Amino acid sequence: MHRTIVTAAALMAAAAGFIQPACAGTMPAKTLLTVTPTSEITSKKVEVGDVVSFVTIGDVVEHDATVIPRGSPVKGVITFKTGKAIGGKSGKFEVAFRTVQVNGKDYPLSGVYRQEGKGNTVAAVFGSMLVSGRSATMSPGMEARAFTEAPISY
Repeated sequence: MHRTIVTAAALMAAAAGFIQPACAGTMPAKTLLTVTPTSEITSKKVEVGDVVSFVTIGDVVEHDATVIPRGSPVKGVITFKTGKAIGGKSGKFEVAFRTVQVNGKDYPLSGVYRQEGKGNTVAAVFGSMLVSGRSATMSPGMEARAFTEAPISY
């Protein structure tokens, strides 16, 4: 009788292994995402605290499963901004990445991207102090890096 119970338990455990979902897993935190803005971001128009939209450029794959599909929405927040200034100084801004949306759920992100306009310091030194630098601009197609902050189950 004891041998029969052990055999039955072993068969049940083996059968349970076949019922498990084929794609169950967890993508670890600190996974790299490559993102691009959905529209132009410029130091002329943004202010600290503005929310800016990005999308993932490629699929993020873990163990042959697409965990974060290409085009997934990413939100960032402007955390620093300067305008162009007299004396050849360029405009600058920083975006801190906050969330990526996967299957309707937001997951936290980390990472900061800094964009600087081209300065005009040489012209300012040899020309006039009235020369200013250029605004910082980030256009769709330009790449930035963000990282997942929490594991994502798939």
